[in-house]
Amino acid sequence: MAIMITEECINCGACEPECPNTAIYEGGVEWTWAGGTKLKTLELEDGSSIDGNQAMPPFSDEFYYIVSDKCTECIGFHEEPQCAAVCPVDCCVPDPDVVETQEELRAKKAWLHAE
Repeated sequence: MAIMITEECINCGACEPECPNTAIYEGGVEWTWAGGTKLKTLELEDGSSIDGNQAMPPFSDEFYYIVSDKCTECIGFHEEPQCAAVCPVDCCVPDPDVVETQEELRAKKAWLHAE
């Protein structure tokens, strides 16, 4: 499953530079698919596509957040999720709403970083 940041976040920012997928953003900051990945365009479910550099609205205005569709729990990069490893208040936890297998996380990593 992807990792999420809970309301206990103290906005220290320790997690953000640790993410190999650039899936973590400061509250209120827009995010992009291309940031930290090789994605240039993204095909949407309706068949249309968007530029990977298109700014997307923030998921939180109050504290750091993780874009679950970019989170691979650091599979293929590290032994454990680095955000959780460095978080001083243990607010980087598994997201019960985004449950993924190891195989799905590996496939997501390959998709995000395809050459």
